[in-house]
Amino acid sequence: MRRWFKTAAVLAMVVCFSAGTAGAKDLVVGVDANFMPFEFKVDGKLTGFDVELFEALAKEVGFEFEWQTMDFNGIIPALQSRSIDAAIAGITIKSDREKVVDFSHPYYDSGLIILVRADNDDIKILEDLEEKRVATKLGTTSVDFLKSNVNLKELKLLPNTDNLFMELVSGGVDAVFFDSPPLLYYAQNQGKGKVKTVGPLYQGQPYGIAFPQGSDLREKINIALLKFMEEGGYAALYENWFGESPK
Repeated sequence: MRRWFKTAAVLAMVVCFSAGTAGAKDLVVGVDANFMPFEFKVDGKLTGFDVELFEALAKEVGFEFEWQTMDFNGIIPALQSRSIDAAIAGITIKSDREKVVDFSHPYYDSGLIILVRADNDDIKILEDLEEKRVATKLGTTSVDFLKSNVNLKELKLLPNTDNLFMELVSGGVDAVFFDSPPLLYYAQNQGKGKVKTVGPLYQGQPYGIAFPQGSDLREKINIALLKFMEEGGYAALYENWFGESPK
């Protein structure tokens, strides 16, 4: 009888361990697939700096996952409800977000910048946006910054960067104000000759990988991230996507 109980106990432990291992392969990572050059699709395949970074970290930690694409403003609620296990999408680390989700160590320093049409010489700095029509991305730090610092004629909140660029080029707004990387990337590539960035960077802001509060995954990713940076993998990835060494 005792031997039967011992055998049953061992089997139960094996089943529990196997279930835990299988669960680790079912992680879901949220991403906004419209944020060049961090995450976007080419021929239906997800790519970008964030995408390659997280894939490298997942390989280092040793877990499998699947991407869940979503609008940026749905990412924090999805983490809060634990319908996703992590998110990487150029997410700025800021105090109100830190109250509801956990963040990794910062992995990229960004800032906000102004984008205007190429023939616009009236807007050069933030103060020039007074009484202008400006577009930015819904649910981002740029919304709070604009509301706190400029009296606009109109503030258009749009779901993704493609909408921002279309609104600007079509004349629907006078300027776009948003994170510098996708605006600079667009101005140098698809929007070359149509738009330009002006002025300095505003409100320096670090990006971090986000997790539900108390997630065990956060510490593992942090260790992998620091190792990736120390061993040169991060610098190589950064240079590949941004054409320069990380500052």
